[in-house]
Amino acid sequence: NKADVGFAMGITGTDVAQKASDIVLTDDNFCSVLTAVKYGRNIYDSVRKFLQFQITVNIVAMFIVLAGAVIFEETPLTSVQMLWVNLIMDTFAALALATEPPAPELLDRAPASKFDKIVNETMWRNIIGQAIYQIIVLLVLLFEGQYIVGLEYSQDTHKNDDTLAGNNKYTMYTIVFQAFVFMQVFNQINARKLKPRDFNVFAGFFNNWL
Repeated sequence: NKADVGFAMGITGTDVAQKASDIVLTDDNFCSVLTAVKYGRNIYDSVRKFLQFQITVNIVAMFIVLAGAVIFEETPLTSVQMLWVNLIMDTFAALALATEPPAPELLDRAPASKFDKIVNETMWRNIIGQAIYQIIVLLVLLFEGQYIVGLEYSQDTHKNDDTLAGNNKYTMYTIVFQAFVFMQVFNQINARKLKPRDFNVFAGFFNNWL
């Protein structure tokens, strides 16, 4: 009853022990404790992966909307587009990151302390680095995208103007939106790893290849 997580036997255990415990082993097998630990750590990592992914999306989205309202006096991302992004990212991304099967390597690491931060320093470094990268790409498209793609319009042109310049700016904002969406797809792939990459693996690969 005083344990952080109490276990009780489901077959031979008493009703008092089962009610006082947090997890009941239905097969009365102590080896099932390892399975419970593995799945518990996997759920904890899945929550952290989704937080890392979702915080990055919100930082970039808020910055682009704020920058568009201040600099261009119109937001590059409309409310419908933001709702669409949230609908897709909050459902499919959450399911993808939360339904990964537990890996056996989860049992090799030390147990996490209950005082550990759920968003640690490594995750903040991943979030900030990914957010800065996405913001730079989107700002380059907003300021220089018309010259890169070859669309002629001025910054004073409104995207809803029924002119060629207005249609070009609307097209450019669509490109910005699609770039934002595709970067979130790759961001989701990066969010599957919480710890830093092991560059020794890549170094060993290139040394063997050379």
